[in-house]
Amino acid sequence: MPEDLNIECVSCGKEFVWTAGEQEYYAEKEFSQPKRCRDCREERKRNQENSKGGEVVQTRHTAICDECGEETTVPFKPEKGRGKIYCKKCFRDKKEKPRGR
Repeated sequence: MPEDLNIECVSCGKEFVWTAGEQEYYAEKEFSQPKRCRDCREERKRNQENSKGGEVVQTRHTAICDECGEETTVPFKPEKGRGKIYCKKCFRDKKEKPRGR
């Protein structure tokens, strides 16, 4: 089981704890390690919502689906080692199929 990690927030510079349980959840969902503390993530989200009168503005990036090879867009900058990228159809199909354990 992973141990709790102390991470320095890229926004405010304060140290925050990324718990072992959070790490397991992130790994299961294939999320990358957080860069911001919870307060800065929430503040950033509020700022995005306020910048368009409550509508969240999200930059999309072009990528290739790792499952079917089709071009798609994602809400993050695709980087090697960040996790697999799926188009909407493959993501939906993968979500509907239970994982073997």
